[in-house]
Amino acid sequence: MELKIENMTCGGCARSVTKAIQSVDPNAKVEADPAARIVKVETEASAAAVQTVLDEAGFPATAR
Repeated sequence: MELKIENMTCGGCARSVTKAIQSVDPNAKVEADPAARIVKVETEASAAAVQTVLDEAGFPATAR
C-alpha cells in the first residue's frame, strides 16, 4: 500500500512512522520518503489497522 502523510517532514518523522507500522506488523517492510511525504508499506496488517496506528502516533495518512 502507498500512503501520503502530510506531516512527515524529516527522518525522525519517518522513523516514528516506521515504528508505528511495525507495532502492528513487526515484519512489515516500510519505505519512507519524507521529502515526498510518501510511505510504501508491505504488510500483513489491514490498511485500517495501519491507518489507525498512524493516527494514534500523530501521523494521519491517506491512501494513494
